[in-house]
Amino acid sequence: MIEIYKTDQENRLIQIEESVFMEEGFDPKDCWINLTNPNDKEVALISKISGIEDDVLKTALDDEERSRVETEDDYTLVLVDIPVIEEGAEDYYSYFTIPLASVIKKDLFITVSLKDTAITRDFIRNRVKGFATYKKTRFLFQILNNIASKYLAYLKQIDKASQRIQNELHKSTKNKELIQMLDLENSLVYFSTSLTGNDAVISRLLQNKTNVNNIIKSYPDDTDLLEDVAVDTKQAMEMCTIYRDILSGTMDAYASVISNNLNIVMKILTSITLIISIPTLIASLFGMNTWVPGQGSPWGFFGVLGSSALVSIALSLYLRKKKLL
Repeated sequence: MIEIYKTDQENRLIQIEESVFMEEGFDPKDCWINLTNPNDKEVALISKISGIEDDVLKTALDDEERSRVETEDDYTLVLVDIPVIEEGAEDYYSYFTIPLASVIKKDLFITVSLKDTAITRDFIRNRVKGFATYKKTRFLFQILNNIASKYLAYLKQIDKASQRIQNELHKSTKNKELIQMLDLENSLVYFSTSLTGNDAVISRLLQNKTNVNNIIKSYPDDTDLLEDVAVDTKQAMEMCTIYRDILSGTMDAYASVISNNLNIVMKILTSITLIISIPTLIASLFGMNTWVPGQGSPWGFFGVLGSSALVSIALSLYLRKKKLL
């Protein structure tokens, strides 16, 4: 999907119609081109309009791409991982990360991602103050700031979801809750890896305050914004580490509880089996097709029942005394 936006003279974000940018000779100056899971035809069109190679535009379409900054003669590529949330069954959410590529030219800004995410939607819906398509450096740093904010927000959601699942596990231990806990732990692993890569990108942008090709220019307000992004990213990394440790410890604790409950059940079942085996053994001995004590007595049957009951009761009291029952 191709979306092209431009900030007009009244600082309003205007979407350019498809019929306009499909025309020959369309000028994309000071525009923002947003590509969401584009096909080869759409990539070829934007490559022709922007002059950026197809391979560069397809960088973010590989979900295994690492976060990095690449600088060429006429553009700069900034690739970072962004958090994504998907709603599952029974109000359960899953979290993961995907790459987001920002390609910055002197007169053009391009974003490419596999999914339509809240990161870009916030700009389209005018939820970001001071946003303008012609302020490319600020636009890049605002994207990074929005990404860091989303990480913090999603980490808080994961913590709340973890607390809710733990409360449910206190009542009953079910596979569903344990699987959800495992999914949350996996989400934190994805977040931790992605935040580490993003932090390296932000550190490089902070170190290179003046771009060698003068594509990403440095302004005092923009630098302050990038420093705030670095702080938020560090905070997200620390939160992710803390939540991972807590969740990992919780999973280990519940695993021990489940194992202990299983041992208790097996102990009780073993004791009951042992108690039942005594009457079975006595009945088997007196049921043999040969002479047995009390064979001719009318009280023989009740004698066998009584002796079985006495031995079973005695064994039950012994096991209970040893806390095996």
